[in-house]
Amino acid sequence: MTPATDFFNIDSVLSEEERAVRDSVRRFVDERVLPIIGRCYVDGRFPRELVPAMAELGLFGANLPEQYGCAGLNNVAYGLIMQELERGDSGIRSFASVQGALAMYPIYAFGTEEQKRRYLPGMASGEIIGCFGLTEPDFGSNPAGMITTARERPDGSYVLNGAKMWITNGSTAHLAIVWAKTGADERTIRGFIVPTDTPGFSARDQKGKLSLRASDTSELVFQDLCLPKSQLLPGSGGLKSPLMCLTQARYGIAWGAVGAASACYEEAVRYARSRVMFGRPIGGFQLQQARLAEMLTEIVKAQLVVLHLGRLKDAGTYTPQQVSLAKRNNVNMATEIAREARRLLGANGILAEYGAMRHMENLESVYTYEGTHDIHTLILGQAITGLDAFT
Repeated sequence: MTPATDFFNIDSVLSEEERAVRDSVRRFVDERVLPIIGRCYVDGRFPRELVPAMAELGLFGANLPEQYGCAGLNNVAYGLIMQELERGDSGIRSFASVQGALAMYPIYAFGTEEQKRRYLPGMASGEIIGCFGLTEPDFGSNPAGMITTARERPDGSYVLNGAKMWITNGSTAHLAIVWAKTGADERTIRGFIVPTDTPGFSARDQKGKLSLRASDTSELVFQDLCLPKSQLLPGSGGLKSPLMCLTQARYGIAWGAVGAASACYEEAVRYARSRVMFGRPIGGFQLQQARLAEMLTEIVKAQLVVLHLGRLKDAGTYTPQQVSLAKRNNVNMATEIAREARRLLGANGILAEYGAMRHMENLESVYTYEGTHDIHTLILGQAITGLDAFT
């Protein structure tokens, strides 16, 4: 948090290491991301040239153990990394989030020791890029309905057939964590490490995106793709396994949304102080001050939510439902702030040299992915009432 947004002096309750991590990522975003991200967004290009620097900073799988080449940070420090990356752009945070929470985490949580040592160090160094294949063209909010299959052969190998959709990093990944049914129902869902150079694997970029343009999004197709048994994640089993991965990613998203909101708020404050209308800065008018006061209030509440959630996660006492609340609240908050910031900037707000509209469009995707806003509403409703309203 910077002085502009740290209205409740949250900085004072962070450890020295947490502040140092945040500040190093903030410098990276200021120096390397912000100067190019507007053009990358307009061009629809993910800035791959940033990956080595992100790896050098230890941003991939940052909260996984050092023995696998990771930074071994606590979950608050990890959250601050996600916050600062999304202050730059949701696509940059998405890349790191998918790499760490959705590709590295399942190998760590469900893989063998050999799989961990084979893949995690290279993923932490950015030499191996991963993606996560759960969502399908016809099954998003209902992943239990997936039709991708992995049929076991007599020799213990598997044959995968099916497709996955809306896959971040899909066209640049060296491996995909793919979830498939090995039997007739969701209890048979297993995870597989699929090298993307395996015959039968193909990836196609999603064209026509108006959101997350500085991010690679793909469709993955598996056609009679053969995998040895050694590529199965043996600790995975049932829908609970991929949902555990999504909980990790949603936690990072809740922090990232604070970064996007802060970027929009800080831009709005700067603009309100410098933009002169009717003979004085527009920040001196009541309407704009009310906008800024509402923005800051919501950001502070969101900061407190994720900070406490991070402490609970580090203590091992957090719940997936708490993560749902944080993701739901903070992304909605950030979406509204981006919209209000764009309006405060007037016509200038639609230009790529400003960030508000880029963040606004990105956040519409963040509002939908990793569990839509409405799905998280039902998760909370179930936690409150004990009644399932999903069907």
